[in-house]
Amino acid sequence: MTKRITVKTLRSMKQNSEKIVLLTAYDASFARVIDEQGVDVILVGDSLGMVMQGHDSTVPVRVDDIIYHSKSVVPQCKRAMVMADLPFMSYTNPNQAIKNAARLMQEGLAHIVKLEGGEAQLETVRHMTRHGVPVCAHLGLTPQTVHKLGGYRVQGREEDSAKQMRTDALALQDAGADAVVLECVPVDLAEKITHELEIPTIGIGAGRVCDGQVLVLQDMIGISSLAPKFTANFLVDGRNIPEAIKAYTQAVRDESFPADEQCFF
Repeated sequence: MTKRITVKTLRSMKQNSEKIVLLTAYDASFARVIDEQGVDVILVGDSLGMVMQGHDSTVPVRVDDIIYHSKSVVPQCKRAMVMADLPFMSYTNPNQAIKNAARLMQEGLAHIVKLEGGEAQLETVRHMTRHGVPVCAHLGLTPQTVHKLGGYRVQGREEDSAKQMRTDALALQDAGADAVVLECVPVDLAEKITHELEIPTIGIGAGRVCDGQVLVLQDMIGISSLAPKFTANFLVDGRNIPEAIKAYTQAVRDESFPADEQCFF
């Protein structure tokens, strides 16, 4: 019987310097293929609002949307852990957060939930983890607040914001978070955070030093209408989709992805 990846597995992988591979999926067919190709964690992300629903941000995504897609993905996964996003305005206080996290896990069958934000989310993360909910935090560029940030911009370039991000990462770990996604963060800052934390860091536009990498599936196979700088098209050189997923998995593990051109310095 294939052994399921857990949060304990991810921490052990960090300790053993084994790269963690994540990829998004939103339906049964892709979930099955991704799981078969050895991806460690499948993210049912609120990115579905852009790549599946055609919106220009993740803001319109609802909890019911994540549940629908998550419960399509999970039954296909024999090995991969499935992470589900708490969407915009679904965790404005600890009680709301734990109620919606419970729905993602009970109805959507997810194994871990992800939320965006630093200091403001500490009480929420602490509340959920005390009640047995595995949590992945998300720092740097937080797409749900893109309108407040003024666009999709690299975060942590300034000394004050970099210091705050490091403080937030440690505080989230202390609150019980099991992993932290770092999005659009300069390489040197991501490296410092990765070395300071005992829990894994998952990079997306944050350099190869992170303990793992995540990409949106549609970016990874080159069918997004506007692919960000930090992605790469692995559906090249005559590969089919399973081969592209396998190539991405191998590139993360041998640290050939991300290359310098997919990083921010």
